[in-house]
Amino acid sequence: MNHQTKNINPWLWVPTLYFAQGIPYFIVNNISVMMFTKMGVPNGEMALFTSLLYLPWTIKPFWSPFVDIIRTKRWWTLAMQVLMSAAFVLLTLTLPRPEAADMAAGTTPVSLFTVTLLLFVVTAFASATHDIAADGFYMLALKPGDQAAFVGIRSTFYRLASIFGQGVLVAIAGAVELKTEDIPLSWTVTMTVTAVLFGLVTLYHLFVVPRPAADRPTLEAGTAGAKAVFREFGRTFATYFTKPGVLTAIVFMLIYRLPEAFLIKMCMPFLVASKEAGGLELSTAEVGVVYGTIGVIALTLGGIAGGLFASRLGLKRSLWWMAGGMTLPCLTFVYLAIAQPDSVAVIAAAIAIEQLGYGFGFTAYLLYMMYFAEGEFKTSHYAICTAFMALSMMVPGMFAGYVQEAVGYRGFFWLVMACCAGTVAVTFFADRRIDPEYGKK
Repeated sequence: MNHQTKNINPWLWVPTLYFAQGIPYFIVNNISVMMFTKMGVPNGEMALFTSLLYLPWTIKPFWSPFVDIIRTKRWWTLAMQVLMSAAFVLLTLTLPRPEAADMAAGTTPVSLFTVTLLLFVVTAFASATHDIAADGFYMLALKPGDQAAFVGIRSTFYRLASIFGQGVLVAIAGAVELKTEDIPLSWTVTMTVTAVLFGLVTLYHLFVVPRPAADRPTLEAGTAGAKAVFREFGRTFATYFTKPGVLTAIVFMLIYRLPEAFLIKMCMPFLVASKEAGGLELSTAEVGVVYGTIGVIALTLGGIAGGLFASRLGLKRSLWWMAGGMTLPCLTFVYLAIAQPDSVAVIAAAIAIEQLGYGFGFTAYLLYMMYFAEGEFKTSHYAICTAFMALSMMVPGMFAGYVQEAVGYRGFFWLVMACCAGTVAVTFFADRRIDPEYGKK
């Protein structure tokens, strides 16, 4: 069996594997925001509970060694896909139907969605585990040359998953809502589409994903092997937190994206909120196009531009330019909150500018994590960095809704601009420790 499957063409499974990796992440962290908002859950509770769903990605380094110890990476990857497929089916069957008056008034109690949130939690833990296993499997199943050749492909299909999740699925919900005027039905249909598609991809992977000979559990080596893994696991954390400049690095990773961490949680609620409530009153379908499609394309282009820019100048010389990209374009949301334009084209242009800047500025964040992770435990230390990355989005997001409810959308976006001072401050301190040659071609 191993001999028959280990030479399967990577084009047959790498694109679909990373498309499948992206779908649950965007369902849990983005679609949930839009769905709860349209169902009338108040912004404070919506932001708090959807931000807590980031937790599995924050703490995944703590259980990642067990993916090495128990079973193969292929088993973990496919098992998590089966589990997530089942969760999507159950989401479809259990999605509640709030009262129309509560949805219109924005007073739907979040307790109505207890089962939905539990299923999102299951999906989040499964998705975080899938990330660990799939990335490890990618390195085991492909030769180094193929790994480099397909890194752009996997990134592209992950972005396509973002467009599908935040664009196509939201547009489907909007189209059903427009036709039936039934908001709960629109999200039931959307989750059904997700469940069917993800189930088909999972079924496809059961037959197509290869079985590389190198994909073996550590536990097969015996108890000593398992003990060695735990010992190395402890040493990984010890060496990370004794690295020179670790405090500066942690503060940078937690604060650099602070403006975006607040903004991203309230972006979709702002776009669909009524003009009287300070929003832009876009339809669900329009949000799918403007934010989920045009915005994601701009984000991707910004990331590509950032990569090219950094490869020419290096991380140190490009850092301040990228910090500017992370902060200044947030002014577009201040403009949108003040002007409340009716033109979808104007709104789309403003969002594209902000997302382009964020994509450009985020490149420095990724490069900085790679730079700090350099050393003996590069892979494990980078995984710890990604935990701080997730935490940097989770904590501000938990409070974003309550802040917005207290000061309104206009005041909220001015506060986002004030948070840019944090980005500037941590950039100043991080810049002093970066090797001028790092990141140059």
